Amino acid sequence: MNATAVPNRTKVVEIKDLVTHYGKRKILKNVSLDIYEGEIMVIMGGSGSGKSTLLNHLLGLLKPSSGTVRILGQDINAISETEMTKLRTRMGVAFQGGALFSSMTVGQNIMLPLREHTGLDPSTMAIMARLKMEVVKLAEFENLMPAELSGGMIKRAALARAIVMDPKLLFCDEPSAGLDPVVSAAIDELIISLRDAMGMSIVVVTHELDSAFRIADRICVLDRGDILIVDTVEAVRNSSNERIQNLLNRRLEDAALDPDDYMRRLTIGI
Repeated sequence: MNATAVPNRTKVVEIKDLVTHYGKRKILKNVSLDIYEGEIMVIMGGSGSGKSTLLNHLLGLLKPSSGTVRILGQDINAISETEMTKLRTRMGVAFQGGALFSSMTVGQNIMLPLREHTGLDPSTMAIMARLKMEVVKLAEFENLMPAELSGGMIKRAALARAIVMDPKLLFCDEPSAGLDPVVSAAIDELIISLRDAMGMSIVVVTHELDSAFRIADRICVLDRGDILIVDTVEAVRNSSNERIQNLLNRRLEDAALDPDDYMRRLTIGI
């Protein structure tokens, strides 16, 4: 596995020898990855590569079979639930489908983290939410319901809610999935502007190649639970690794059939 370091930058995420099993199936295989302050790290790979599993570990939603995950200097599998809750106030998450509450207005959705985690008065929370709506260009839509928003607007509202508490680390799950190319490009530009304006580190999980190449400082390519490469966009594009090129060029791989493995799966179910 190729991996580039970023000199003179603080590590905000440190993953070391991470192994995950679902039952007897090994999903992540000794994954190690560092993410640095102020960078946009894109994690990409095909379906079943382990992207979502890795993201769930980063959010503290899964316990590893072995290995460590450190977020902003803390081993998240060694701290208490109270400490993890406090740590999450320094992390923002923009979920794939937006995950807006349908019974709340856009403004109420964006204010929700402030209501849950601060003791601010309502007027201050409203001002902070409006500031973030300005950042994502949703200033005129505070009183609309999620059902009244377009797909791109939902993604923007999700980003506004994710950054309302000025996190040090932002996670975006498939931020441009399901959007037309123009709207997708606008979301990509918004992610770059958030990094530049707020100085946050951003981790983007995506399978959209155009988006990944547009926004990434570095790309981590996952395949079958292994990291194939962690490097710049140019290095990933020019990699001689056949599995990477198959992913980039959307080529199917002809997996050789092992008769013994095939019989074992049929009879034991592994």
